Amino acid sequence: MRHLTKALGGTAMMLALAAPAMAQAQGSEASPGDEIVVTAQKRTQSLIDVAQSVSVVSEATLEAQGATGFVDYLKNVPSLQLVQGTPGQGRLVLRGINTGGVASTVAVYLDETPFGSSTGLANGSELAGDFDSFDIARIEVLRGPQGTLYGASSLGGLLKFVTNAPSTAGFEAKALGGAEFTDGGDASYRGAAMVNVPLGETLAFRASGSYRKQGGYIDSVGTAGSNLRSNINDFENYGGRASLLWEPVSGTKVRLSALFQNLYVDAPSIVEADAATLKPLYDGLTQSEYIPTFSDVKYRLYNATIDHDFGGVTLTSATSYSQQLQSFRADYTANLSAVLGGPYVYFDQQTENRKWTQELRLASNGGDFIEWLVGGYYTHEKGRIFQNLKTAVPGTPGVLTPIDLPFELAVFNLDSRYEEVAGFANATLHLAPWFDIDLGGRYSHNSQRAAQVTDGILLGTAVIDGLHSSDNVFTWSVAPKVKFGRQASLYARVAKGYRPGGPNVIPIGSPPGTPTTFDPDTVTSYEIGFKGDTDDRSASIEAAIYHIDWTNIQLAAVVNGFGVNVNGASAKVDGAEIAATLRPVAGLTASISFAYNDARLSGDTDPVAVGAVKGDPLPFTPKYAVNANADYQWDLGGDVSASLGASIRSVSRQTGGFDPAYLATFGRFPRIRAHEVIDLRAGLDFGRYAINAYVSNLTNSGGITSTQALLGVAGLPRNPNGALGTGVVRPRTIGVNATVSF
Repeated sequence: MRHLTKALGGTAMMLALAAPAMAQAQGSEASPGDEIVVTAQKRTQSLIDVAQSVSVVSEATLEAQGATGFVDYLKNVPSLQLVQGTPGQGRLVLRGINTGGVASTVAVYLDETPFGSSTGLANGSELAGDFDSFDIARIEVLRGPQGTLYGASSLGGLLKFVTNAPSTAGFEAKALGGAEFTDGGDASYRGAAMVNVPLGETLAFRASGSYRKQGGYIDSVGTAGSNLRSNINDFENYGGRASLLWEPVSGTKVRLSALFQNLYVDAPSIVEADAATLKPLYDGLTQSEYIPTFSDVKYRLYNATIDHDFGGVTLTSATSYSQQLQSFRADYTANLSAVLGGPYVYFDQQTENRKWTQELRLASNGGDFIEWLVGGYYTHEKGRIFQNLKTAVPGTPGVLTPIDLPFELAVFNLDSRYEEVAGFANATLHLAPWFDIDLGGRYSHNSQRAAQVTDGILLGTAVIDGLHSSDNVFTWSVAPKVKFGRQASLYARVAKGYRPGGPNVIPIGSPPGTPTTFDPDTVTSYEIGFKGDTDDRSASIEAAIYHIDWTNIQLAAVVNGFGVNVNGASAKVDGAEIAATLRPVAGLTASISFAYNDARLSGDTDPVAVGAVKGDPLPFTPKYAVNANADYQWDLGGDVSASLGASIRSVSRQTGGFDPAYLATFGRFPRIRAHEVIDLRAGLDFGRYAINAYVSNLTNSGGITSTQALLGVAGLPRNPNGALGTGVVRPRTIGVNATVSF
């Protein structure tokens, strides 16, 4: 929508624990002595040996908490924020690296596959891949820039889904069914199943599928006070994964995987609020929907990973193809009906990203003095955004009858291509039994091309081809580590990350000074951290302090009357994270983490397009965030055990999105009040059978998760009565899941 809207309108500290505690705190399988293994540095390592901040959310944690997506495991990952007003349309933020915009700052991986757009031309930041978490072995979250091993768009960090691989050890199956009931909303249902089948001594197959129907809880009021429809923001989320593992000879593994997932949303989870106070209007969770809207998001991903162990080294090839497709309709009646003669005005958009990737790397299998890894990476992406503004009259209920105009109002089509070639290397030098140093570097070259077509009386007819840009970027990391035996380490890490630049989409003959391209932006992070476990791992602690410099920030701006991406201003983040986990007695696990982020601009932005100035907080970054979890499990006799648990996530006041119209009206940006979300859970495990009950958002916190711009297309009010659209935390929900395993 950004393109059409623009065309028509002319060193402090931060606290948080990485994951050893978090992974075990919630998992029923966790016990003193468990060692958490991760692949954060593209080789298998104990978490305590990784010289950077990494959080892990285990499969048992996800299952016990009834988690299905991003919103459900925020309480397990320090410094992770989700800006979201519609399921399937979410922006991930780590350590405050966020100013809005359309290019990602957090990379998303599924096993060996990067997912989502690498560019600023396909809305990658707003469409983070929110994969269903059923039959996921763990989720690894790497906090801080990951440019060396993971490349583009990992300025803030990386979220990596690690799936369960097929196993030849034996037949395995699991089925899950559940229901939820939301305060003031419709009932929700969930079902999932998994099967693992050995097909011989060298071949195994694993598949899983899931379905979720979430009932809505927001009502449509159309014009204020006139109730039209109830619980309009329901959605369906269904899909499946399949994987085949073949080990033809000792040391060789071939894994073929496929995934599909569909998210069909009937209306955004947006509530109209008083623009000054952000309190919901009309005595409830409502929005002024005049026509039915939707957002359909489809994920398709195919991967082939081959590993061959040559003895001293292992060669890995990962080839993948993915698609991320979105189609949505937005209701612009309140915004444009009076201008365009409605009665209904709506906006259709299709966003497409198709991505080929190939990575080839060679890694040593350990080493007394040096462990190393070298590799190459290639990606080729095709992106498309198509937008069409239309008017209609009422037809059959739920159906629009377009007005047959002799002309188009506004049609916009943008096709883009992105190609990147990169080489990278990483080495860990064991200089003494107590001292290591990790070194990494990556050189990347990317090139982009774009073509724009516009039509309609509001945009004019034009074909603009030949838009292009290219970048050459070197990212690096250095991380010395001092080890205190096998259970504790102190590390320092300096690392650089980047986000690609690109071509601007501007008309032919634009005035001199209108930028035709925008450059990459980069971050440099300085971090000192400590990780420690007791000998029996009955207690653990992780802490980090860091400073991040963000330079050449990509911003949306208006130059010579045209909406473009520009580079300008800079920002800094001073923060600290600390978290501790205790297992004082058998069955009891308690953890607490505290995160502090002081994320602010250190320069002024464009006063017309953005309006933010030096010292303004970065959007959706609470200065303080606390996560606390406690779980107790005990035996009831025989094969039966019971468990009780509770979680609280508390975030301080934060600033909403940069919005110059809001700034002009109120002299500030939206102020989002502090809130807490409390969750409870209980379970019974009978061996093959288990049942888990939970309550999410026990106190109906009403926390805000996103803010829309105050004005819509053509600089006119987006909502009636000057309302501001806000995303909200789902109201109190009571749920139960039952599982059976074979």
